[in-house]
Amino acid sequence: MRHVTHLPHTTKEEEHAVIPMSDGVRLSARIWRPTSSDHDPVPAVLEYIPYRKRDLTAERDSIHHPYIAGHGYACVRVDLRGTGESEGVLRDEYLEIEQRDAEEVLAWLTDQPWCDGTTGMMGLSWGAFAALQVAARRPPSLKAIVIASFTDDRHADDMHYMGGAMLSDNLAEAGTMFAYATCPPDPAVVGDRWRDMWHERLEHARPWVLEWLRHQRLDEYWRHASVAENYQDVRCPVLASSGWADGYSNAVTRLLAHLDVPRKGLIGPWSHKFPHLGEPGPAIGYLQEVVRWWDHWLKGIDNGVMDGPMLRTWMQDSVPPSTSYEERPGRWVAEPRWPSPHVHPVTHPLIGHRIAPPGALDGETAPETAEVTGERTEETGGTGGTGGGEDRNVRTVRSPLSVGQFAGKWASYNAPPDLPYDQREEDGGSLVFETAPLTERVEILGSPTLDLDLSSDEPVAMVAARLSDVRPDGAATRVTYGLLNLTRLDSAEQPEPLVPGRRYRATVHLNGVAQSFPPGHRIRLSLSTSYWPLAWPPPKPAMLSVHEHSSTLTLPVRPPEKADDTLAAPFGEAEGTPPISTTTVTPPEERWDVKRDLVGYHSELDTVKDRGTVRFEDIGLDVGRRAHERYASVADDFTSVSGESTWTMGFRRDDWDVRVVTHTRLTCDEGRFFVDATLDGYEGGRRVFSRTWNERVPRDLL
Repeated sequence: MRHVTHLPHTTKEEEHAVIPMSDGVRLSARIWRPTSSDHDPVPAVLEYIPYRKRDLTAERDSIHHPYIAGHGYACVRVDLRGTGESEGVLRDEYLEIEQRDAEEVLAWLTDQPWCDGTTGMMGLSWGAFAALQVAARRPPSLKAIVIASFTDDRHADDMHYMGGAMLSDNLAEAGTMFAYATCPPDPAVVGDRWRDMWHERLEHARPWVLEWLRHQRLDEYWRHASVAENYQDVRCPVLASSGWADGYSNAVTRLLAHLDVPRKGLIGPWSHKFPHLGEPGPAIGYLQEVVRWWDHWLKGIDNGVMDGPMLRTWMQDSVPPSTSYEERPGRWVAEPRWPSPHVHPVTHPLIGHRIAPPGALDGETAPETAEVTGERTEETGGTGGTGGGEDRNVRTVRSPLSVGQFAGKWASYNAPPDLPYDQREEDGGSLVFETAPLTERVEILGSPTLDLDLSSDEPVAMVAARLSDVRPDGAATRVTYGLLNLTRLDSAEQPEPLVPGRRYRATVHLNGVAQSFPPGHRIRLSLSTSYWPLAWPPPKPAMLSVHEHSSTLTLPVRPPEKADDTLAAPFGEAEGTPPISTTTVTPPEERWDVKRDLVGYHSELDTVKDRGTVRFEDIGLDVGRRAHERYASVADDFTSVSGESTWTMGFRRDDWDVRVVTHTRLTCDEGRFFVDATLDGYEGGRRVFSRTWNERVPRDLL
């Protein structure tokens, strides 16, 4: 990244500004703005998140907020109530009070003498959620938003549930916020009130996973703040971005397709990062794009920001499987609109373990001619085998729990290495279909779909579908995947148990991707009935019978366009202002271990993400963060699975020494989930707070 020190405007910083809410709670803000705004007001840009502006996001914030402020904006970074130095308690994500607070913050900004009455919102992840959700409420001053790594559908496409299957990130993210929401404010800012504020947070804390487990189907809890419920609520321009390695790879194209406001989309090869900090690379000059967006929509400058394509995305080249990449080879391509006129669905039948060419069944009578009814077809055969009986075109699969140990994380952060590894071992417990070696390059852009004609021998079952790029040497790189809890076939609101033996039509939507497959490679489709620990498994192992001649895979094929090079103008080099000074006191640690005990058949995924201890030199504060996650199972006992999330957060300055330790463990039997959690607070090495939770939640066809 190029560090920029000379900008059009000199700026000033207010480290702690107080913004009063109507209920008496005061939020804490950090503000960067041009010195000239004292007499020449400017638009204000708000980033609104719970991740502690004074320390935990301070280094990142120092790269882009002073940069944008130096281009003539007041950049305002606000911690949600109950986080950082903001008063109150943070009880859950995206609550009504959170959005009302944001509206009050925007109104406060417009009343400041240095603001011209025009505002924008920006952010990554929670900050992007907040911007999109607040935009749907239409506060009068909000004229545009810039969002990265987000979703518009909180139930179907977030870290909690995917296709009605519960993700392990439901536990992992709950563990993260269990820790973040119970950290103390800094006494250097709030004074002696810090201890009362901290204990208020501790007293009202509760493992968020309990609430998320109580909503295992689509209901009003998830509809709240899901913009997909009514896209017409958003009336301001939107610049949206994400990365193909991120869990949020689908919402950008959905917004482009469904919003009817000025909008632009950008999708790179990145994990859960801002594009100017993008990993895997290439990172891009994203902040330059953001400034152009604000200049046009907040200042009214006619700079051509809406010219050119609606979507620019990185078409990824083939790479060997790896759990991390510094760079993803590829090229930028562009689409004038979305859905794209250049992308064509190509449907492939599944025949004899093969992904057949399009139209392979044309002109012949398919063996599958019976109407799909509740009548059971008698089948035999083992995992991945050919069914016996009358129907010779049935393939069966019942996967071991080991399928999924190399799946990586739902949303990659590129640290520790968390991308999926070589899929060959996963494929050993899966039903596999693949093409013949390709004779020419194939490129896809969008979401592949899988239409299955299947039956299950259990009332609760799931299917995980993976699309891989298979190299001539056999190595398989996962390109995309999708999950479906089959009890949600007809409705995510009113799931129903499957009737064992009854044939069903099931459509699995795989995550969107842009990927090229070179000649000589194969495209592989792998189906499994478990994908642990990325997704929580059903209560019992189920055998699925797939009627292959009436099942298809549809790929969104995009032939290379001659206009790509001219439409997709290259981005500038990533740049930002120099980050604040920090010193590493204790080194970080990263670990991602798969362990197997072949005596007791115990399997475990053990991950550590330890940021070490970092000293923020400007405020003389040492901060430590350590997250330890562990996912375990025994043999193929689906009720033996367990997930654990342990966080330690420490803050030290002179004689002020505070630490929070949270631990959450999730287990199950066939009918219930069990949550065992602890929260401990330490001051000066002495435990001053402790609470334990032991609760159970019924499984809801999950």
